[in-house]
Amino acid sequence: MTSPAGPPPTGSGSSEQQRVRLLAVTACPTGIAHTYMAAEKLQQAAESRGIDMKVETQGSIGAENVLDDNDVRTADGVIVAADKDVDLSRFAGKRVLKVGVAEGIHHPGQLIERVRSAPVHQPGGAAAVASASGGKERSVGYKALMNGVSYMIPFVVVGGLLIAISLSLGGHTDPSGGLVIPKDSFWMDVNNIGVIGFTLMVPILSGYIAYAIGDRPALVPGMIGGWIANTGSLYDSKAGAGFIGAIVTGFLAGYLVLWIKKVKVPKFVQPIMPIIVIPIVTTTALGLFFIYVLGKPISWVFEHLTDWLSGMTGTSAILLGAILGLMIAFDMGGPVNKTAFLFGAGLIATGNQTVMGMCAAAIPVMPLGQGLATLIRKRLYTEQERETGLASLFMGCFGISEGAIPFAAARPAQVIPANMLGGAVAGAIAGVAGVEDAVPHGGPIVAVLGAVSGVPMFFVAVVIGTVVTALSTVVLVDLSERRRHGESGVGTSAAGREPVLVGAGVAPGAVGVVAQRSVATAPAPTTSPAAPVEPAASVQPAESAEPAASADVEVLSGYLTEETVSVGLGARDKAAAIREMAGLLARSGKVADVDELVATALRREEQGTTGLGEEIAIPHAKTDAVTAPVVGFARSAEGIEWGSLDGTRAKLVFMIAVPEAAAGDEHLRILALLSRKLMDPGFRERLSAAVDESAVLEVLREVS
Repeated sequence: MTSPAGPPPTGSGSSEQQRVRLLAVTACPTGIAHTYMAAEKLQQAAESRGIDMKVETQGSIGAENVLDDNDVRTADGVIVAADKDVDLSRFAGKRVLKVGVAEGIHHPGQLIERVRSAPVHQPGGAAAVASASGGKERSVGYKALMNGVSYMIPFVVVGGLLIAISLSLGGHTDPSGGLVIPKDSFWMDVNNIGVIGFTLMVPILSGYIAYAIGDRPALVPGMIGGWIANTGSLYDSKAGAGFIGAIVTGFLAGYLVLWIKKVKVPKFVQPIMPIIVIPIVTTTALGLFFIYVLGKPISWVFEHLTDWLSGMTGTSAILLGAILGLMIAFDMGGPVNKTAFLFGAGLIATGNQTVMGMCAAAIPVMPLGQGLATLIRKRLYTEQERETGLASLFMGCFGISEGAIPFAAARPAQVIPANMLGGAVAGAIAGVAGVEDAVPHGGPIVAVLGAVSGVPMFFVAVVIGTVVTALSTVVLVDLSERRRHGESGVGTSAAGREPVLVGAGVAPGAVGVVAQRSVATAPAPTTSPAAPVEPAASVQPAESAEPAASADVEVLSGYLTEETVSVGLGARDKAAAIREMAGLLARSGKVADVDELVATALRREEQGTTGLGEEIAIPHAKTDAVTAPVVGFARSAEGIEWGSLDGTRAKLVFMIAVPEAAAGDEHLRILALLSRKLMDPGFRERLSAAVDESAVLEVLREVS
């Protein structure tokens, strides 16, 4: 093997006679098929070249075959084939090639050759070179935003629920102080812990947005910038900039760090750049910029909005209520929200409690509406978002509008308008009904504790506003997803975001295949499996005992049986094939609604093809139309156009369906094993040549 251009390998030796050692990390946003397909292809390519390779897979079932310090120390290079953020800090000093996961499937041999001359990854440096032809993925900005949201969600949930619990069990109404928890009481301590969680959520959002863009050097300036944005007293404002300010500081910090990294400095300064110079310079510059430049407009907005509202107290109650509802719902804790809230709270002392009544009706609408939206259209949300939706419903009952912030931060263009519409409706209804609130707080809790007059109309306002918010959100999010997929032709579901981003984090979690996330499409090698052999070529005697025995053997943990196998798929197009496969699954007795199963699988196809290439397709659905996990397999002699990026028609079709409440990760492991096994040409050939359903089951027993 010839030596690559550039510096010598960074492994344990430089001799050409020494066996090359490479490492790889594969990961896709969903952590399912493509993760393991890429791993298998890379290992096959390495073995064919006499190269030692260890591959770490970061899938939905967690990281497997994890690379340890000794692996890294002796490696000559690292291939990162991933469509989500992967921590590269452990590979400092090694040659690192970063590409999309599709490259690992499509061009594994080329990657092995390229990594030998890839740039050496520097501590704290930016991500290694990425391939322009990598897998389909969201923009860097979107992934950074989702990264911040995914890390922020636990702080919102923990802080909000602790505050809600302390208010409900330890609070009481006080005309001079709203809902009051006695000082030095147990519930005040619980409340204080919750307040800390809420205080941290904004810096966390900002910090991890910055981290996703600029890596570790951006984390500190991002978090400190978020704290500054949320602390209005630092720039003479009665209210901080809230989560919108945190998004601004997160992006500013991340991109400022990237810019500073490009500055050439003497070699002796380079080691301290990521841990001292970059964080200090970025934090100082960003902090002063926000205090002296961005902070003043925020303070100006606060003051002038207050003056404007003061001049509207004599106008129509419907108009004033709608305006207050719009403001309350806009930024959920930012200057606009706080202006409306403090305006209503300040009028309580003058004897005017109707303005606070309008605000109190609007305050819970955002978290209640967003929580309801996750129940109305579950497929639009990830599993983590649906769990956050339940917490949001609980927080809404206690007037904690911040419960809706994760949804607004993730989809501001859809969620904020829906929130504002619902808030305006609730505020207007409360205004025309003359609802009054004697304490500076909102939500159903104040009505339950007796601080509200006109309770029936108060709840009418809250319920109608909530429904308007939920329906508006569902419509806007659905339209946005349809428009995005219509433009790109390929994509992931609304629920298939990464924490993003939110790299990073995300989110944890989502709809789709058995892994509860949508499978990202990816090019695959163009080598076609052998054509199916005619049944007459190798017919076994009907009396053969082996095929009969195989029916009693569990295949794919019993999810796939002879009942759900067909060697002759009659459909000629994708939609017909999915319907035929659904009928096949129905033979198991685990399908309660075939039409709904078909509709769910087709919606998944609209979000991105499940054609994996290599003449393989794995359509899937997560729906309560099935009562238990079930897997089917069918073979098409002519092949079906499935939209695979390698252009092959699907001849080997697996369909997987699991109920919404499917627990455990056994089905994920089966899909991972199946994906890797399907990369073996010999396995595909045997699967294509199996003469009947029993023979297919015998072949699939190899998946272990």
